[in-house]
Amino acid sequence: MKKFLIVLLSLGLIAAFGMTASAADVKFGGSYYVVGFYDSNDMLQDTGKAYSRAAFYQRVRLQPVFQIAEGLTFTARMDALERQWGNANWGGSDVTSSRRQTAVLNPKIQESFEFERGYVTFMTAIGQFQVGYQSTGKWGTDFGDSEASRSRILYVTAAGPVTILALYEKAFEADTSTGFAGKADADATYAAVAGIYGFPGGSAGLLYYYIGSNAGRPAGGRFLWNVLAPYVKAQFGPVYLESEVMYTWGKSFESELPAVKDVDKSGWNAYLKVQTNLGPATIGAQVGWNAGAGNDPTKDKAGYGGGTDWNPALILMNNDYNDWKAGGLNTSNSGKQNFLLYQIFGSFNPTPKLTVGGALTVAENDKLQRSGGVDFVSKKLGTELDATATYKLYDNLSYMVGAGYLWTGDAFKGTNSAAVVGNDYMLMNKLTLSF
Repeated sequence: MKKFLIVLLSLGLIAAFGMTASAADVKFGGSYYVVGFYDSNDMLQDTGKAYSRAAFYQRVRLQPVFQIAEGLTFTARMDALERQWGNANWGGSDVTSSRRQTAVLNPKIQESFEFERGYVTFMTAIGQFQVGYQSTGKWGTDFGDSEASRSRILYVTAAGPVTILALYEKAFEADTSTGFAGKADADATYAAVAGIYGFPGGSAGLLYYYIGSNAGRPAGGRFLWNVLAPYVKAQFGPVYLESEVMYTWGKSFESELPAVKDVDKSGWNAYLKVQTNLGPATIGAQVGWNAGAGNDPTKDKAGYGGGTDWNPALILMNNDYNDWKAGGLNTSNSGKQNFLLYQIFGSFNPTPKLTVGGALTVAENDKLQRSGGVDFVSKKLGTELDATATYKLYDNLSYMVGAGYLWTGDAFKGTNSAAVVGNDYMLMNKLTLSF
């Protein structure tokens, strides 16, 4: 019997290797990075205690695209070893949706190999469809974007110079989620329609995005937002310009209980960036603004947010850095809410492979923050000076070193005018491979 099973297995393997592959072509892409950093004063306080941090972190990413037939592909994406070097928190359960090593929660954030995306793309007579777990949260410029992977159906078609998009996303399914038994209508669903007009040297687009969540019903209420977001990107000779405005309205809290008041939503944010190329040098400036929520408990006037993809400085409002170091007072601004930021920047290529750059950033709150009904002592978040140098070791391999110094603003005193804040500096290096 044992010999029969061995022969049967051998025949099965021969048949498997002899079969014609269903995919005509497979293209692999991906990336790898490893970052090391030292943060001298993570808590931004001047108390005589040491709040420094130092660590390495990395991520491996693979993205194969299977060409099944003309106009038909399947795309997957897998992340592996997304962790800090030497991190011992490689056990327990995944308790957060962030895929970073959050030492505060002490979880295993990432499996050793995780499928994050899988979707089919196919052309039809009326346009292109993408169905499955795919990229979401991207529109126009990086400002306001928080790219993630979410299940959705995307439709794209062209009408002359205009590209038309429509999508449906399922963000939360209540039917089979723990704690939501019998709440079939407690789902969270998103939908959008958009148009992009292409012209020589740039593009302009307009997006309408609906965000609806019933997960809090009835006591927690519903969350219903509408977002209108126009953008433009344009090249005028050596000058490049990009801008985006977002208006958000609806309900941040819609109650089904008579004694509980609704919270109306009406918020703005805006972004503008201009830069010019001067031979081997580039100089530019950018402004980012996200309105604060205000103090009226029945009105939420906060903007949509600056997003996790827009990281204007090395310390201030850098979500990648704040995620990985997992804590520290300056994470309070990494959500990019309630801010006004100005920056001038520049870069220079002394050789084709070497780029050196710098940026000066000034940031403050749009409205005074409050805690326990008491205003913070200041709006000032701080002023930061950054310098970087990037060298291309190969066409697909680069090495970057950077340094940032933050003159901490008094907003980090909170409501205590007697508190003493401390300045912070950060040193980092990063090796990046793309393929």
